[in-house]
Amino acid sequence: MSFSLAGKKILFACVPADGHFNPLTGLAMYLKEKGCDVRWYTSKTFAAKIEKLGIRYYTFNKALDVSGPDFEPIVAAREKIRSQVSKLRFDMVEVFIKRGPEYFEDIKDIHENFEFDLFVADCLFMGMPYVKEVLRKPVISIGVLPLLESSKDIAPAGIGITPSYTFSGKIKQAILRFVANQFMFKGPNEVLKKTFFDYGIAHNGDSIFDQLVQKTDLLLQSGTPGFEYTRSDLGSHIRFIGSLLPYSGNTEKKSWFDPRVLQFRRVVLVTQGTVEKDVNKILVPTIEAFRGTDILVVATTGGSNTAELKKKYATDNIIIEDFIPFNDIMPYTNVYVTNGGYGGVMLAIENRLPMVVAGVHEGKNEIAARIGFFDLGINLRTEAPKSAQIFNAVETVNENPIYLQRVNELASEFKKYDPNKLFAEFASELMGAKGRISIESRSGGVGSQRKKVVAE
Repeated sequence: MSFSLAGKKILFACVPADGHFNPLTGLAMYLKEKGCDVRWYTSKTFAAKIEKLGIRYYTFNKALDVSGPDFEPIVAAREKIRSQVSKLRFDMVEVFIKRGPEYFEDIKDIHENFEFDLFVADCLFMGMPYVKEVLRKPVISIGVLPLLESSKDIAPAGIGITPSYTFSGKIKQAILRFVANQFMFKGPNEVLKKTFFDYGIAHNGDSIFDQLVQKTDLLLQSGTPGFEYTRSDLGSHIRFIGSLLPYSGNTEKKSWFDPRVLQFRRVVLVTQGTVEKDVNKILVPTIEAFRGTDILVVATTGGSNTAELKKKYATDNIIIEDFIPFNDIMPYTNVYVTNGGYGGVMLAIENRLPMVVAGVHEGKNEIAARIGFFDLGINLRTEAPKSAQIFNAVETVNENPIYLQRVNELASEFKKYDPNKLFAEFASELMGAKGRISIESRSGGVGSQRKKVVAE
């Protein structure tokens, strides 16, 4: 395939969080290596990581950094909220919607010196609608979470309810969608409507999730159709491109290994990511569940209380580290216990590893719901599982072959997709289409189903 994007100026941007930044790094480096002028707009929190990639970057100026100290008072207010739905509403407004115009004001300043040809951002970056509608630049959204778009076939996004395809189930889901849009998320939708109005952007009354999907030219979804609910009304500009993983580079790195992974009957890997600091939610209950047994527990803390946990659990069948490359440990692992971070889930599937998941907030309920629905593991439907729950779930996953079978099937599907090449193809078609006719008027949309594109 001729690479028609070579020489193009491309600006990446993301919500300042690892799960939004990391999946985009592989794409950015691929485009950079193919001759694109790639730059990045995000928090200074990620400055060191971007510098290592050799990519020029711009940090937040007018935008409030939700990963920085200035956001701490808002975080403190959030901690007082008990309801899951209320927390989600709070996040929608404070973390995402209010930041959109601020991001855009920074991006306008960037555009004065760097007239980018294409804008690429994660699917929750609220600056996208402004770039598309006001600057009139092509915008590609990268789905770093399960699809957020509404559908007549499923429940509304954000509440973690699996679909029912029966008549009565569809009626219930229709009611839930109405309630979510008109009542549950009405407040955030009104705030979004106001911010759009201030910039002359039309708001058609749909939810924030649909607005984020509709006000992009392409949404390229990390993952494959096998990890998404069946939708008869899938948006024409949505494409699956396979598992997006962080850029790993070509340099030789010392791999992690501990001989104990070969000495125990089974291995359980547990993590709760870098955002969740409360080790008592998943890490401690999992360690306690298997402490002193013939099952090896490998726990990665993300830097939270590592020394204290090592001292408390100085047992031969417990390994505790700040960080272990998952591709080094997952091949030896039997079950992955997680709070449902999307990147870790993608890696687990690629490594043919069934899961036990306990996550609710920050959209993890939607990820956990899919793991349970597709029999890739067990969804514990809680943020704070008991040790007995984890023990029983891990034993069930080990003893029932359906979970490993389903993960194997999905892993095989993943292998059929080359994310970088698919991104290049879809982006090239988009850029060409923008120069000829609008993407909406094309039959089947960009990269239509004429190919069922699977990279070779």
